[in-house]
Amino acid sequence: MNYRRSILSAAIVTCLGVAVQAHAQDAQPTGTQATDLDTVVVTGIRGSVEKSLDVKREAKSHVEVITAEDIGKMPDKNVADSLQRIPGVTVSSAGANEGGFDENDRVSMRGTNPSLTQTLFNGHNIASGDWFVLNQTGTVGRSVSYTLLPSELVSQIVVHKSSQASLVEGGVAGSVDIITRKPLEFAENFTAEASIGAVYSDLPSETEPQFSGLLNWKNDAGTLGVLVQAFSEERSLRRDGQELLGYEQIAPGSAVALSNPDLAGVWYPTMIGSALFEQKRERKGGLLEVQIKPTDDLTLGVNAFVSDQKAGNYNRNYLLWVTHFLARGTGQAPLPGYVVRNGTLVQADFAGVPGTTYGVYDQISRPDASADSSFIAFDAKWQPSDSLVLKAQLGTSDGTGETPTQDVAEWNVGIGAGGGWGLNGVGAADWYIGGNPASNAADTLGWIFGYQDVKVEDEEKWGQIDGEYFIDKGAMSSLQFGVRYAEHSRESLGATGQGPACKDASGNTVAFDWGQPYFCPVGTQSPFDPANYPTGGYANYPGDFADGLGGTFPRDIWYYSPQQLAAFNDRFTNRNPTTRTDWAGLYGIHEESSAAYVQLNLEGDRWSGNVGLRYVRTEERIHNNVSGTGSPDAITGSDFGPYLPVITRHTYTDLLPSANFKFDITEDLVARVAASRTMTRPDYSALAGAVSLSPPPSVGAPGSGSGGNPDLKPILSTNFDVSVEWYFAPRALLAASVFYMDLKDYVSYGQETRQYMTYSTTNPQGYLADYVLTVPVNSDGKVKGVELTYEQPIGDNFGINANYTYADGEQDDGRDLVGTSKNTYNIGAYFENDRFNARLNYTYRSEFYSGLDRATAFYQDETDVLSASLGYKATDWLTVTLDGLNLNEPKLKYYALNRDQPRSIYQNGRQYYLNFRFKF
Repeated sequence: MNYRRSILSAAIVTCLGVAVQAHAQDAQPTGTQATDLDTVVVTGIRGSVEKSLDVKREAKSHVEVITAEDIGKMPDKNVADSLQRIPGVTVSSAGANEGGFDENDRVSMRGTNPSLTQTLFNGHNIASGDWFVLNQTGTVGRSVSYTLLPSELVSQIVVHKSSQASLVEGGVAGSVDIITRKPLEFAENFTAEASIGAVYSDLPSETEPQFSGLLNWKNDAGTLGVLVQAFSEERSLRRDGQELLGYEQIAPGSAVALSNPDLAGVWYPTMIGSALFEQKRERKGGLLEVQIKPTDDLTLGVNAFVSDQKAGNYNRNYLLWVTHFLARGTGQAPLPGYVVRNGTLVQADFAGVPGTTYGVYDQISRPDASADSSFIAFDAKWQPSDSLVLKAQLGTSDGTGETPTQDVAEWNVGIGAGGGWGLNGVGAADWYIGGNPASNAADTLGWIFGYQDVKVEDEEKWGQIDGEYFIDKGAMSSLQFGVRYAEHSRESLGATGQGPACKDASGNTVAFDWGQPYFCPVGTQSPFDPANYPTGGYANYPGDFADGLGGTFPRDIWYYSPQQLAAFNDRFTNRNPTTRTDWAGLYGIHEESSAAYVQLNLEGDRWSGNVGLRYVRTEERIHNNVSGTGSPDAITGSDFGPYLPVITRHTYTDLLPSANFKFDITEDLVARVAASRTMTRPDYSALAGAVSLSPPPSVGAPGSGSGGNPDLKPILSTNFDVSVEWYFAPRALLAASVFYMDLKDYVSYGQETRQYMTYSTTNPQGYLADYVLTVPVNSDGKVKGVELTYEQPIGDNFGINANYTYADGEQDDGRDLVGTSKNTYNIGAYFENDRFNARLNYTYRSEFYSGLDRATAFYQDETDVLSASLGYKATDWLTVTLDGLNLNEPKLKYYALNRDQPRSIYQNGRQYYLNFRFKF
């Protein structure tokens, strides 16, 4: 056992819109774990601000609060959109290192990565899936995909910045508790609301429907209530981008280094591509809540939620294949006139050599990618006496990420045509490949790859009992206590690594004959034969592709449709689930956690607080596979070589003390002090993640990839938090807080070399190749920072808000912590009267380290987003809203070791939402 600035000036052209009447206007807000409040009827932006500040002020610990009306008056399309406006909270529009999109996906707190922030739903964990294949099998896990959580469901969000023993463990940096509405808390016996509208996405130029609805009923006695919510939302997405898929060095002593000594050890981009990503997202689901109150002392409830997202997508990337023709210095040298800056070959040209392939073009269609999340929870509250309250909860949650099919073709382009590049910092690079990218006349099939049958299941089952005994003696107010047991599993259930196949007249797969021109036996059909390439012509990238990115690079690029690719793959691939099972993509983890706590709540003259201790025991059983080459016990039959299943078991016990104190210095001035020890278990896929590989450019050179580490320990943090809050006027706040986190066994990234069977056109029968894998490792680190908040009404109808967060984090060896942005700030303003409202918000986040990708550092550059909401209340039962997202058309930029090593740049365009909301 182990104990343990961009400065933005923007003008928004006004158009008619509507005020959102948020669902919570008639619903009494749910209480939080932090405090109980008198009933407040929310009547607009101003009312929501006041209610949020009231909850924050009265809380016994350091919290931030967003109410439903606050969400409704901003263009918040998922819960993460709302959270990004809170001091100390940052968001990312990518699940990992796949590059950002136009919707926020992950949430993190106080300069840490998303895995250290826990997301709760009504106080319990929620299982989640990812739609992107690399996030289904890569190093992701504990963080929740907020693309599955529409904001319409929310009554209140409580962000816990300091810990308490009564909170479920799992958030080192803090936790986000998403609280839904309860049917017995509505003022009216019957409430019906609906929102019907559309979203226009300007980059794909598509308009699609949006719907959400709510029905709530309760009886006259207030003893039985039923709430039903539903949502159905469609949206098209297009992302224009340029990607540089990693960097490697010219080896000292190589032919290129000997002929050009100044190039020895110099970094160069492995691939530079024109990337077009298109997707259709369809999010459907709902929430059901039933409450029964058979007696005044007993309340029973059942709460169920489901969100299903279809996310079919098509990704194309036309690439200059530098790693192939430069090959770490064993290949072709650049022409004279090249430029080295900051240790990087930032400009180079290469003459065409007959027979040399200078480009590679990937077309990857995932027509049925999807993700879902659901839970059902039963709860009871019983007050057997005036001095005792007991609560119980039992539930299960499931999440799934699936990619059943990847239809793929990888084409050799620019054969004998030469190429070159010029890097322009984090802006778009200038680059070219000889030939005509608008036509496929000179291109040949290189390979067919891609996992099929990918399905990753995430599941948690839990039960807990909580109690509170009211002491009311001296400074002792009450004693809280409880126990909790949970089982969590995450499993990769399929990974069929398809490859090209020869087919006989009956469509059966036959062995390759590598001596034939197209590698197939005489009398059979080959995918490498141009006569068998997809028919029906081809299309080209949109005429405005990458217009907003700058740079000079291929834009008018041909491609086959997803349907053509599907037909081609159906005919010419080997997807045998037995022989093509890629054991490196299979893994599983089962985790059992037990917890018990006591928390003493204290209250005195103008002060209050709590002290507590939580005991946590974690048992892990991790299953993954390793190469079995040479072992007599190895499992054979896979084309990817023999393998050995490995089971790793660990047990950890942790004690988590906490203390929170609040001081009412004056009627309007509050001070808080908190100290705690918190823990987070490593990502499921960090512990047992599938191995994801990028093949080597040539025999003898290493490939790259990522994988898991089953020996990771839980992350522990010792935390200190001090804050001062001045409520100088109604709906007004001036606050400052400082925080410090001492992280032990923080999960960082390291590298190790492993061997895997590798197949390609030049080595069709496969060979055992070295791969340098990026794997998670335990490390230590620290984060310290400051948060500043300002909120003030101006007159009766105007208001402004601003907040700023500074975070300084690093590992003990000086390396950057994943997710630490030194500077984050939000600036907002609103206007509201009885008919019209408008709100504007600007968010900025400075650069941060995002981890390793393809064995190369991966940083995201500074980002900023401008959003606006306009509304008009036409009648008591009809309101209309017009919301705008990404109005400044932000460019998402990434780089490697420094800004002379760009990794990618993307633009997703703006989105406009028009909605008609009906209330009965």
